[in-house]
Amino acid sequence: MTPLLEVRGLNKSYPAGRKGLFGKRMMQVLRDVSLTVQPGEVLGLVGESGSGKSTIGKAILRLIPSSSQAMRFDGQDLNTLPSADLRRLRKDMQIIFQDPYASLDPRKTVRAVLSEALDTHDLHRGAARQPRLTALMEMVGLNPIFLDRRPHEFSGGQRQRIGIARALAVEPKFIVCDEAVSALDVSIQAQVLNLLADLRAKTGISLLFISHDLSVVRYISDRVMVLYLGRVMEVGGADQVHFAPRHPYTAALISAEPSLGHAPDRIRLTGEIPSPLTPPSGCVFRSRCPYALPACAETAPELRPAGEGRLKACIRDDILQGT
Repeated sequence: MTPLLEVRGLNKSYPAGRKGLFGKRMMQVLRDVSLTVQPGEVLGLVGESGSGKSTIGKAILRLIPSSSQAMRFDGQDLNTLPSADLRRLRKDMQIIFQDPYASLDPRKTVRAVLSEALDTHDLHRGAARQPRLTALMEMVGLNPIFLDRRPHEFSGGQRQRIGIARALAVEPKFIVCDEAVSALDVSIQAQVLNLLADLRAKTGISLLFISHDLSVVRYISDRVMVLYLGRVMEVGGADQVHFAPRHPYTAALISAEPSLGHAPDRIRLTGEIPSPLTPPSGCVFRSRCPYALPACAETAPELRPAGEGRLKACIRDDILQGT
């Protein structure tokens, strides 16, 4: 099957500080990230804050400049696509933001918010507009009588549903969910996750679901990609990665999840994620890895097969096997 989205060798750097004698100092936040998303698939992207997850989503949507060996969506080369064609393609590529309040204009009614998305792509004009707005509200579990209310009149969960309706308004093929439930209470998180799962089943839409919570990612994703300091650590099926991690960082993320009872074999991380300005040599995770060897400081490991169609970036094969 041809992927809906294919990204190879994605890199992103930002200038850091003033220009010195040898030019501007650059901070690399993404290094050689590759991924694919199949039609109708949910790819989960997980990692700590500062790992580069949101940067990947914004780079794919061309909201920020980046460089890559290849970036193709629905057969079109995003790296060479003229701006006019990219504008038309944005109909098929949407985003749901983390903050359900900041992402909505407080001056506009829900009707205006949804209509703006439709007007941008010249959809459902005239008499077709109201039925479409009604259908969108019902699709996300909101009463259409709320169309003339403003964002401050809704709860956080309801505002996020409005954000989802706005993304769905133009009938996209692909949505980036950028920490779309992290600002919500746990019970509301479950409602929004169930809504996204139902919409995916009904519409066949593809999602890039970004979160720092591996259990949330596992719930909605088909496959999971684990990111650390802008590098991919592990890729595999959602249940595979959660129940039998192959990379120490993945195991550490799982260990950080709330658990009933004693778990003596937990991997506990110490310290903060290093700065992208001064990443560790070799494997970027080695400074926090309990299994690090001297060789880990010498060469950055490449993603390689780890059994059952999985990938990991670790030189060791004698750990986390059969877990």
